[in-house]
Amino acid sequence: MSERRKYERTAAAIRVQMQHPAFGTIIGFAKDISDGGAQVTIENSTCPPVGTVVQVQFKKLIGPINAEPVSMRVMHSQNNVIGLMFCANQ
Repeated sequence: MSERRKYERTAAAIRVQMQHPAFGTIIGFAKDISDGGAQVTIENSTCPPVGTVVQVQFKKLIGPINAEPVSMRVMHSQNNVIGLMFCANQ
């Protein structure tokens, strides 16, 4: 199988907070991240459906990594793991 990724992935253990009006706040942890997106494990919540755009903030122990949430689209979902892709500037 050929690799379709455009960006190199980096292993991560970053807390992810996702917001969506229909689902509220969903907390997860990024397993890896790249310039194109992130793979996030969701704990104790229902995963948003594929195609959903969520507002995402990446957090570390002492505060946010990104001050303003960024838009990301759910590209795939399996069990409690979702693939998020950064959305183009809107």
